[in-house]
Amino acid sequence: MLRVKSPQDLGAAIVFIVIGLAGLYAGKDLSFGTASHMGPGFFPTWINFLILAIGVGVGLKALAIEGPRIEPFQLRPILFIVAAIVIFGLLINGVGMALSAIVMTIFAAYARRGVRVTETILLAAGLAVFSVIVFVYVLGQAVPAWWGR
Repeated sequence: MLRVKSPQDLGAAIVFIVIGLAGLYAGKDLSFGTASHMGPGFFPTWINFLILAIGVGVGLKALAIEGPRIEPFQLRPILFIVAAIVIFGLLINGVGMALSAIVMTIFAAYARRGVRVTETILLAAGLAVFSVIVFVYVLGQAVPAWWGR
């Protein structure tokens, strides 16, 4: 009988396999075509087979190599991450990208216990600067960089 040595990897493998199979099922009516005349189903089919292969590989690894156990379910990380995303969405048009990114990062950091305040503030500031530069100035997204603009 096979013994699962890495339950986390087995769980990930199941997720990959389910996603790959669901993608293949969703694209079953798309014509595949050939390599020289690709149909709309060519690329999605290959991607889904790749996802399936990754799932099988991770599943085999779960049977062969010792890995971490599945940790007990914790509600705190889910609540803080979802709340951080919602807060970001509510704030971005009113106070801008920079402050929204700072508030979101600080709030999301509390998803784990033992948060270091200095690290969190530095991360939030760096993420805010990066987000403003990339999304507002480089990509020209229609969001204000700062409040009032």
